[in-house]
Amino acid sequence: MAKVLMKGNEAIGEAAIRAGCLNYFAYPITPQSEVAEYLVRRMPEVGGSFLQGESEVAVGYMLFGAAGAGARVFTTSSSPGISLMSEAISYITAAQCPAVFVNIMRGGPGLGGILPSQADYLQATKGIGHGDCRLLVMAPASVQEAVEMVMESFPLAEKYRNPVMILGDGLIGQMMEPVEFPDHLKTEPSNKDAWASNGMDHRNSSTRNLVKSLFLDPTQLNDNNLQLKAKYDRMRAEEVRYESYNTDGDYKGLIVSYGTMSRVCRTAIDMLKADGIEVAMLRPQTLFPFPEKAVEDAALKPSCSHVMSIEMSMGQMVEDVERCVKGRLPVSWYGKCGGDIPTPEEVIDMVKERIA
Repeated sequence: MAKVLMKGNEAIGEAAIRAGCLNYFAYPITPQSEVAEYLVRRMPEVGGSFLQGESEVAVGYMLFGAAGAGARVFTTSSSPGISLMSEAISYITAAQCPAVFVNIMRGGPGLGGILPSQADYLQATKGIGHGDCRLLVMAPASVQEAVEMVMESFPLAEKYRNPVMILGDGLIGQMMEPVEFPDHLKTEPSNKDAWASNGMDHRNSSTRNLVKSLFLDPTQLNDNNLQLKAKYDRMRAEEVRYESYNTDGDYKGLIVSYGTMSRVCRTAIDMLKADGIEVAMLRPQTLFPFPEKAVEDAALKPSCSHVMSIEMSMGQMVEDVERCVKGRLPVSWYGKCGGDIPTPEEVIDMVKERIA
């Protein structure tokens, strides 16, 4: 399959179409507005639908309604927009509907700025919506990986009947890289007739399917939450993804980094290696479920003396890294969160300070 040079945001939109999703609801917000600009042209070409809501709040409930009727749906937004969708995300989760959310993060808090950031980590992995609400969260480090994760996210959302989030930063959305769209990642929606409110005549059924998030009986509400927890536990057992780099031999330090920040760290590790300093990296590809065992095992290698969480935030993932290391090694954080991406040289200086 020939590769084509595409901007990240446009590749994300095309990936959703190639995956078989023809229902896109969105509201423009930088640095991901090019997804909507691309799909307003492409969706009519493939028989799909693009509806721009009057706000991100409205978009969240458009997704809920269409997903509840059994349609494959997705949206893209950026940090404040995802915040406005968070109530609907909780509703969608409680009602056990599949949907895909793409967050191309910008700096914050508040309106922040439009440059790259990873400051929505805690929101995506621990605080996305009220109640016991969790999403399966994947974090690409390249445009190609973003394409593949978007395409994989739809069957994953349907497998668990739960929202999936692709968490990228502004650099993922704005940079251009060669990509291909693997044919094997195009799938058909599965088993929606068993639960969706898609019409009794359509299903040739005398039984109504009721999609709801309201459970006034405390026993029923507790049972629904137990069902959700069972899904999250299954995600932890079946969906953990990560990449190891330079972990085969002995190393003095371990970096944990994700997304485009991990690409900077990879360059720094190569430069340190040229100076005779061995450092490894564990890159989470799923942020929830987090690769806890992999981080723990990599940190506890006898030669390793320090673990470093390097991220474009004020230290959000470091809390998960510390939880994995369990106090057996020092853990430190380094990062920036204003759109200014740490350079390989800055990472090298930080590493040398920790493992000297």
